Amino acid sequence: MEPNNALTVEQTTEETGAQAMARKLLQPTLKNAAAASAFTDKMMGTDLEMPGIGDYADHIHAVTHDAAGGDIAMASKILAAQAVTLDSMFAELARRAANNMGEYINAAERYGRLALKAQSNCRTTLEALAKLHQPREQTVRHVHVNEGGQAVVADHFHNHTGAAENGKSVKQSDATGTAGASAALPCPDAGGNGMPIASGEGQAAMQDARRHKSGRT
Repeated sequence: MEPNNALTVEQTTEETGAQAMARKLLQPTLKNAAAASAFTDKMMGTDLEMPGIGDYADHIHAVTHDAAGGDIAMASKILAAQAVTLDSMFAELARRAANNMGEYINAAERYGRLALKAQSNCRTTLEALAKLHQPREQTVRHVHVNEGGQAVVADHFHNHTGAAENGKSVKQSDATGTAGASAALPCPDAGGNGMPIASGEGQAAMQDARRHKSGRT
């Protein structure tokens, strides 16, 4: 089968031929297909019958279509392959740095710097690959809607509507009836006692000290 070098341009009724051609040439699929074919042709040489620009465009269109639908298989393969290539670059550059160490110190330093760059890019690529396959973390927050339509984002909170209901929780629950209900403690003494009085009888009357001083007032 002959290489596909045909370029099909779809023209709408609202654009001119030049506008349709410009839209086609500026599509990401076609631009990247042209760039990929240029690099691939130089890499493989002229001994093989290379694909046409249409063949490259069809392949890239299929890959980008799958990626747009959420398929990460191609991205995973590219990152893994690049990591292997970068690791190979690091090993070769490090070997050349070692060979030039001592006699050609400047060359050894340059090769060493390039080796460390390849190593850093390899690590970054592997981190991107690992992140690609990690499940996404989601933070779920509970929203409680109380009477009156006011929403409070929290696990629970206390609604202070007065001394008699102090300490009463309005946290929503799936439980029904009176399960988990408890009576509120009596309110603190307004006269100054910091602790509530467990008994409901009240305080005993204090003796008047003035009546015990020989009847004097």
